Amino acid sequence: MSTAGDAEEIALFRETVRHFIDTEVAPHDQEWERAHIVDRSLFRAAGAAGLLVPNAPERFGGGGAPDWRFNAVLDDEFGRSGYAGEAIGLALVNDVVSPYLLECTTEEQRERWLPGLITGETIGAIAMTEPGTGSDLAGIATRATLEGDHYVLNGSKTFISNGQNADLVIVAARTSPDRHRGLTLLVVDANAEGFSRGRNLDKLGLLSQDTSELHFADVRVPVADRLGDEGDGFLQLVRNLPQERLSLAVMAVAAGEAILAHTLEYVTERKAFGTPIGSFQSSRFTLAELATEISVARVFVDDCVARHLRGELTAVTAAKAKWWTTELQVRVAHRCLQLFGGYGYMREYPISRFYVDARIQTIFGGTTEIMKEIIGRDLGV
Repeated sequence: MSTAGDAEEIALFRETVRHFIDTEVAPHDQEWERAHIVDRSLFRAAGAAGLLVPNAPERFGGGGAPDWRFNAVLDDEFGRSGYAGEAIGLALVNDVVSPYLLECTTEEQRERWLPGLITGETIGAIAMTEPGTGSDLAGIATRATLEGDHYVLNGSKTFISNGQNADLVIVAARTSPDRHRGLTLLVVDANAEGFSRGRNLDKLGLLSQDTSELHFADVRVPVADRLGDEGDGFLQLVRNLPQERLSLAVMAVAAGEAILAHTLEYVTERKAFGTPIGSFQSSRFTLAELATEISVARVFVDDCVARHLRGELTAVTAAKAKWWTTELQVRVAHRCLQLFGGYGYMREYPISRFYVDARIQTIFGGTTEIMKEIIGRDLGV
């Protein structure tokens, strides 16, 4: 799948990501957690380090490496680090927003939008979910009406990651009553008249991630800022969702591995009745079960990455990876926290943050139930 040179380059990239986390994220994380938003400098620093849109062509300032393994390395290292709020902000740009701006755009649009995204001066978001519409993309009600050379956009979105920081927002809007062919993607400039941000939502976890409500009141969006043709939106979303779900799966497995490592360290040091708690049979069995499940998940996710590189990752396989690994992440966090006893409930221990940050994984990017529905339909039932 790779040459020795490729492997060396990816290993060097992994070291770059680790250094970036140590120097640009760790020192500021608690401040950003308290503020419930990362500073925009995080994205500029990521751009300077070459961590944003590494697969973009060099003519736009990208790394020119059309190899999703670089994205996977960033997802893996951030998932392992425990800095999930920052991880989601950067992964959103790399794995969710950038594919639309690379694959659904004209050369003129790419020239306008990609350079800023790559340097981190421009922060991107995508707005699909609405107050009354979750995983059902076909139920989107935000409307865009064509008037001359502009669309007039009206509606509201919620649970939008990077919502407070975003400069460009890809908005899924209804341009006709047709349930599937009636969706169109528009790129909205945050400075546009009629665009407003609601509150930065107060979440259980991912505290450093700005998750917001967005409102569009007669926002005039140039036709030149439409992605593809009118009515292409549903197909564009469906085509790109597998990569988003694979990104979440990569982070889930890495987080599970990190949680297990933290727990093993703790149970070998912590004693009860004069004996390390890890030596009790119940603890050993719990750890053995989790270690096995994580190993199985890692092999499956690595295979999914290989399939994605070959252009063979299907929506069904991505759904399997997403629901299984994220449910595993929640289960690992739950069972490992128990082994920490009362200390696991303390914020000073990383396990407590892994625990609360894991819970959203089975919800965003498509709930576990929606993933099972996708798989079930493919089975013909």
